[in-house]
Amino acid sequence: MPVYKISINGNVNIGVFLFANDHFCLAPVDLPTKVVEVIEEALGVDVIRVKVLDSRIIGILVAGNNKGLILPSLSKKEEVDTIVNHTGLPVKILPSRKNAAGNIILANDNFALVHPELEEEALDAIRETLDVEVERGSIAGIPTVGSVAAVTNKGMLVHPNTSKTEVERLSRLFKVNVDVGTVNFGVSFIKTGLVVNSRGGLVGEFTSGPELMRIEQVFDIVGEV
Repeated sequence: MPVYKISINGNVNIGVFLFANDHFCLAPVDLPTKVVEVIEEALGVDVIRVKVLDSRIIGILVAGNNKGLILPSLSKKEEVDTIVNHTGLPVKILPSRKNAAGNIILANDNFALVHPELEEEALDAIRETLDVEVERGSIAGIPTVGSVAAVTNKGMLVHPNTSKTEVERLSRLFKVNVDVGTVNFGVSFIKTGLVVNSRGGLVGEFTSGPELMRIEQVFDIVGEV
């Protein structure tokens, strides 16, 4: 499937609002139907409208892979129950004062890299729920690893300041092809403008042709927008 360019209510920071894996996409409850249809076509999954912390910024608050999901510590029981009922996946509340799970956890089905200051109890929860090895670290010197990269089971795009040594190490840990890039015409915080799974991808509509080509190559996505 091709990579689609979209915005959400005029906002090109689409990754702030969406979390996707290979089975579904979690999205705000007020997401327009036309956008839902594009997401479902691009990623080949169903969209599930949810709230987390009574908020629309699902992509910032949710982390996970195809095996499980991590939600912030202040999530309401009804929010958790809704996500469990609709996804069928294990869902764990992150035992941490850091609530932006999507920004502090970077995970696929092989590995998870997390904020260097995340508590040991939180690492245990991530390890158990996502069924992966977990390690603290940063990317390009930035501790919010989930904000500066996007990863699937096929590839990873990272902040342009990531060193060659870091790229090679990330490739070994996550067992995927890794390369540097940007989104939305030069934005280095990859997560803000990219939502991707093993089937396809979505980018903010400011994303340039060269950026789009890099994304298609890294994630092995074939097609024309």
